[in-house]
Amino acid sequence: MADNFFGNIVAPDAITKYGGGTGGEGLLKFANNLLKLAVVVAGIFAFLNIIFAGYSYMSAGGDPQKIGKATEKIWQSLIGLLLVAGSFVLAAIFGQLIFGDWSAILSPKIYGPE
Repeated sequence: MADNFFGNIVAPDAITKYGGGTGGEGLLKFANNLLKLAVVVAGIFAFLNIIFAGYSYMSAGGDPQKIGKATEKIWQSLIGLLLVAGSFVLAAIFGQLIFGDWSAILSPKIYGPE
């Protein structure tokens, strides 16, 4: 019997740029990139939401109902930004408390057989 039953399996080119996929590093880098993309999208969404709510606030024309809706939308966007930023701060604090490294949760490393 051969040592390697399935033969020589080569990782696709898209995987090799993320570390070859050995030991899980590639998957972690990919997930990290997805997390960064989600944070950027959340920031852009909140920024646009604040701009549109500000425009609604300015064009309310003194109508208390429209002003209230615009103010509520601005506050919700700011709270959303605070939650996104706060999650990174909490992850860093928990990483320091549990693992002794500020980036342990934000940039995890998988150690395996060499």
